[in-house]
Amino acid sequence: MTVTSERANSDAVPGANAVAGRSSAGVLTGDSPRILSPRSLTGRAPVVAPERLLDELVPPPRFAAARFDTYIPDPAEPTQSAARDLLRTWSATGGEGARRSGLLRRGRPAETASGVYLDGGYGVGKTHLLASLWHEAAGPKAYGTFVEYTHLVGALGFAACVARLATRRLVCIDEFELDDPGDTVLVSTLLARLAEAGVRLAATSNTLPDRLGEGRFAAADFLREIQGLAARFTAVRIEGPDYRRRDGAPAPAPRPDRELTRYAERDEIGCVEDGFDDLVDHISTLHPSRYGALLDGVRSVVVHGMRPIDDQNAALRLVVLVDRLYDRSIPVLASGVAVDRVFTPELLSGGYRKKYLRATSRLIALARQGEALVGVAG
Repeated sequence: MTVTSERANSDAVPGANAVAGRSSAGVLTGDSPRILSPRSLTGRAPVVAPERLLDELVPPPRFAAARFDTYIPDPAEPTQSAARDLLRTWSATGGEGARRSGLLRRGRPAETASGVYLDGGYGVGKTHLLASLWHEAAGPKAYGTFVEYTHLVGALGFAACVARLATRRLVCIDEFELDDPGDTVLVSTLLARLAEAGVRLAATSNTLPDRLGEGRFAAADFLREIQGLAARFTAVRIEGPDYRRRDGAPAPAPRPDRELTRYAERDEIGCVEDGFDDLVDHISTLHPSRYGALLDGVRSVVVHGMRPIDDQNAALRLVVLVDRLYDRSIPVLASGVAVDRVFTPELLSGGYRKKYLRATSRLIALARQGEALVGVAG
């Protein structure tokens, strides 16, 4: 992924004024309100020790209570209940006895499959099931997103990362990404080393919504990219619509700036308030491995002047921040454009489309949580 390979993900320097229309203090000028509150993300620059990255290899707070029994499959989508039942069996039997899909190499008995791969679109419950597997499997174990593992390798070094993770009985990788060849090879090599050490593996990734009817494309890509590891994986297909958007409702409308400021002033504990351009600039000065710590203690986020973003690097950093917000169930309240217009059509049609669509789905969910907060505060 591009954002992990840049020097601090940008040439920007903390405190630099890189955007037109901004004062030297980095405060929005013009039509947007001046955000001077110390309770802002732009006022934070956390330092994260590698040990914290290791300690945080657990399911995010949003899925802390996820269990197979709390997964509610859509009755109209039998693959959802089938996936839950297979994973429950796979967990209970230590990976043996799971049925292999037709995508896997033939000629190898199912009992040798020490990995499981969940393939499906956004919002079909893959992360819930992966977190359930982690919670119900015997430890020690690790759970993180693909991006978090690339960050861990960057912080520890490859050999040290393998040594630390090889002590785990199960390693779960959520949102395995196939759009950056370098990072794909890095994580695939990491998984190969862990598999050689006897670690069981579980992974998920997304199929694009408009490709769901065409077959298991994401699974085929995944198995091709991990090459020698493919025979170790049972591929599990999960069908269904994005549960976050099953009601078909549009993204919440942007809120007036004055209303957002009143809310932020009332919620004195845990609310941070920033201008969108300032926030985008600020996260360019931080490695994405620090975005989780950036949100320590935050209960809600107010963003003024949200607008379409067309810079690829800035957009990819924003995706990581959205993922960390979603992991922590932190509501977002925003003015400017609706959250489903943040990523431009050009970005949505490019090579990182999956990331942007996933982030859009999650932003809509967080904005709906924000709507509820405004109703309570109002």
